[in-house]
Amino acid sequence: MRGIAMAQLGEHARARALLQRAARSFGRHEALARARCVVAEAEVALAMRDIQSSPRPLLATAQTLAAHCDHANALQAQLIAVRRQLLLGRLDAAAQQLHQVDLTGMPPVPVAVAELAAAELALRSLRIGAAQAALARAQTAARRAGVPALLAEVQDMHAILDRPAARRVNAGGDVPLRLREVADLLASGALVVDACRRALSAAPHEGAAQATAQRSLARRPVLFALARVLAEAWPGEVDRESLIAQVFRTRHPDDTHRARLRVEIGRLRALVRTLARVEATPRGFVLSALGDREVVLLVPPIDGAQASLLALLSDGAPWSTSALALALGDSQRTVQRALVELEARGRVRAVGQARGRRWLSPPLAGFTTILLLPAALPFA
Repeated sequence: MRGIAMAQLGEHARARALLQRAARSFGRHEALARARCVVAEAEVALAMRDIQSSPRPLLATAQTLAAHCDHANALQAQLIAVRRQLLLGRLDAAAQQLHQVDLTGMPPVPVAVAELAAAELALRSLRIGAAQAALARAQTAARRAGVPALLAEVQDMHAILDRPAARRVNAGGDVPLRLREVADLLASGALVVDACRRALSAAPHEGAAQATAQRSLARRPVLFALARVLAEAWPGEVDRESLIAQVFRTRHPDDTHRARLRVEIGRLRALVRTLARVEATPRGFVLSALGDREVVLLVPPIDGAQASLLALLSDGAPWSTSALALALGDSQRTVQRALVELEARGRVRAVGQARGRRWLSPPLAGFTTILLLPAALPFA
C-alpha cells in the first residue's frame, strides 16, 4: 500500500523499491499477492519509461492472475505490455497483444485504458475511422468510471485529430495537414516522399488490385536527402550544384563531389525504380513518378535531425538515454550527443545524476507529433 501511495505522489523510484520488496516478502504459496505486486511495479516502471525489460514475465504474471480469477489485474498486466510496445513503436506486437485482450465484464476504468490504447494504435497506423470509434468507446467507459484524468486523456486524444500533423511542401510554399488529410494523401495515388518516416510510397490508382508500394530510405540518409530535394522542386529540375550543396553540405564542389553525386543518383534510381524515375537533364536531374502521378513532399511539423527525439520527450515523462535509444533504434551515444545539443538550445533539460539521470521536454503545442513517433507508419 505504501508503494502504491508513493506512486500516486509521483515518487516513482521509492514506490518501485517498496513494491519490489513487497513482492519478495510473499512466499511460494502467496502467488496471487506477489503477482499483484509485479503488476503494480510494472506500471511504475512504465511511468519511469524503464522499457528495457522483456514483456514475458509480465505476460506470465497475467496468466497467473487469470488462473486465480483476478481478471481485472490480469487485464491491467496485458494493457501495460501493450502500452510498452506502443512506446517502442512495435505496432504489430501491440496489435497482437491487444487482440488477445477480453473486455467482457470488465470495470469501466480498464476498458477505457484498453480503448485508448486501441485508439493510439489506430492513429499511429493512420486508420482514422478506427481511431474515432475506439475514442468513442473510451469516452463512454471514462464517463461511467467518473475518473477526471481518464476523461482528460480522451479529450487530449480527440484534440490530436484536429491539430496539424505534417506539412505538404511544394515550390509555392507549404500547407499544414491534419492526420485525416495525411491519410487521404497517402491513399490518393500520388508519389509521396515522406520526410516523417524517410520513405517513398504510392497507393494504387482507384480500382487497382495491387497493394500500396513503399520503399524505406530511413537507413540511407544521403539517398533520402536527394529524393527530398528533387520532390520539393517537382515538376521542375534541380541543377547539379544545388544538389551537391544541399545534400553534401558544401559550397565549393569539385570533381569528387560530382562523381559522388553520379554514384548516389544511380543508387537512388535502383532503389526506387518500382515507384519513380530519376532522369538526367542538361543542368541536373528531375524526379518523376511512374504512371504520370503527382509527386508530393510531406514534411513533419518541426524540422531537424532531433524531431523524433523531441516527439518522444514531449509526452512529459522522464526518459533515460537508454530507453530513448531503444525506442528510436539508435545507439545510446548518438542519443546522448543529440540531447546535449538540444540542452544547449534550451529544448530539453536533465534531472538527476549518473545512471539516475532522466530527460524532459515541455509539450509541443499547436500540432501533433504522431507521425514523428517510432514506427508511426508501417513502411517495409
